[in-house]
Parts: sequence; C-alpha cells; structure tokens
Amino acid sequence: LGYDEKDVPQFSDSIYCMRLALMNEKSPFHLDCNEDVLSVIDYFARKRRRFTAVTMGRSALYFNMFEEKLAKHDMPIELKYLSVIESGLRPQIKSRAGALGLWQFMYRTGKMYGLEQNSYIDERMDPELATEAACRYLKHLYSMYGDWNMALASYNAGPGNVNKAIRRSGGKMTYWEIRPYLPRETQGYVPNFIA
Repeated sequence: LGYDEKDVPQFSDSIYCMRLALMNEKSPFHLDCNEDVLSVIDYFARKRRRFTAVTMGRSALYFNMFEEKLAKHDMPIELKYLSVIESGLRPQIKSRAGALGLWQFMYRTGKMYGLEQNSYIDERMDPELATEAACRYLKHLYSMYGDWNMALASYNAGPGNVNKAIRRSGGKMTYWEIRPYLPRETQGYVPNFIA
C-alpha cells in the first residue's frame, strides 16, 4: 500500500465511520460506529499491529474452510472473524477458564456439540470438527435471539448472561441496549491471549 514498514497509518474517526456504514449496507450485522467500536479498531490497527499481521497470515490456513462451512449452514461469512478474536487462529490455545481450540469451546459445550474429549483426544482442537460444531452452536444461538450481534454476545458471555442482561435492561433485544448489563469482560471484550 506504499507505507514504510514502520509507518502506522492513522485515519480519522469519520473515515472509519464511513467505512463501517458502507459495510453495513452489505452485512447482516448491525455495525455501529461509536466510541467503543472506534476504540477496538484503534486497538487492533495501531496498538496490536503485530498480532493483526500474524493473524492475517494464519487466516490463509483456515478461512477457506470456515467459509465453506458457513456457506453450507447458510450463515454470514463475517462469522469467520470470531475465531480470530476467540483464539488468534491457534487451534491449541487454552483459556484460563478452560476453553480450548480455534473456537474456544468449554468442555460441556464441546460435548453438547459432538466434540469428543478424553485422555487421548480433544476434538475441540480439530479445526474441521470444531468449526462444524461452532456453526451449529452459532446457528442455535441465532435461533434464540434472531439477531447475529446477540448471538455473538451469547457465544462469548453465554446465553444465561445474555438472558439476564435482557431482563435487567427491561426487555431490550439489541446488543448495544443490553451491553451495560453484560459481564464486564464481555463489554470490553479483548481476549486474554492478546491483552
């Protein structure tokens, strides 16, 4: 793009908001442009450039397969980026809470979606099987809320926490309306492995 290796291009908030608006026209997600969103963009574009570059390199290993699975389930292609945030596209990464793999399945959720886990094998680390399970799980979460942003919040916080946030918000049903009522780690979600 003509930048020197050490250059960190900076764009105004209005440019980011304009780009999000253009993406919004084609996406089933509602992409807000607010202070929180701009902060996350800045985090990955400026402060965590190395992580972003490494992850973009890893994407060549997985994104074609993710796109095939998402298409098979008739799901938005943008969901492939969830694994970037969950695991940095590393199939062996384990969180402090015990979530494992590209899609960071907890033990019980992995079992529920058919991922075998025993002393010899843990299919949460199998890219193909875990991606298939993630598609089925995300589809189930979407069926609960009818909204992909809410499905993503539920994927991260769990349906119980999202349902509590809905109740606490007075029955609101959009992510930004329930966000203040979600657990703190979900509100400003930056995964532990890159923080």
